[in-house]
Amino acid sequence: MATDEQTTRPEGDPESVVRALLDRPPVALRLLEAARGCVLDRGISRVTMSDVARRADVSRTTLYRHYPDVETVLRDLMTLDFGSAALEAVRSTGELPTARERLATTIVALARAMRRDQLFRKILDVDPEFLLPYVTARTGVSQRVMLTMLEAGVRRGQEGDGSIRAGDPQLLARMLFVQAQAFTISIGVVSDDPATEDAVMDLAGKAFDAQLRPLPGA
Repeated sequence: MATDEQTTRPEGDPESVVRALLDRPPVALRLLEAARGCVLDRGISRVTMSDVARRADVSRTTLYRHYPDVETVLRDLMTLDFGSAALEAVRSTGELPTARERLATTIVALARAMRRDQLFRKILDVDPEFLLPYVTARTGVSQRVMLTMLEAGVRRGQEGDGSIRAGDPQLLARMLFVQAQAFTISIGVVSDDPATEDAVMDLAGKAFDAQLRPLPGA
């Protein structure tokens, strides 16, 4: 069982999640950066608590005061990395005129950010099986952050400017999430060069926009 000093994993919108992680003591951030270096060097499945402590230049006792096990370290690392990518995507679309355009463009911007993210690329290239439970069986904290972001975007388009179709915001967010996750993970299967990947992503943005438009006569 985690002690009061051990890390709790925040949930919510990307900004609050990232802020909560970055507001932790410097030693906790050092541990996450050490874990990132370990993953980039060895792959996520090969990282141990000893590796993280050694790279952070702290004792194992210090590490265990903040994290009960290596899985928790890695989950916080992914939450920080992927939450930061989501926040970057949201901020990059703020000038677009409608909530629908902002949401559709945010989804593609996030996919692009994830495809550029070193941590995500390392997992995808070296340990793709690590992602399988999150694709087929359960949602992690990072995924719940994305769902929160998508649902908030849908609500803004429904209740704010009316640019998004009627429907259950949770269901619409889940539909978008499943598509975006598959798109982000699998786009490399159908694109063998950056130009093709970029063109497919542009098409995806138009498809997301079309799905979100109010239905004719509604």
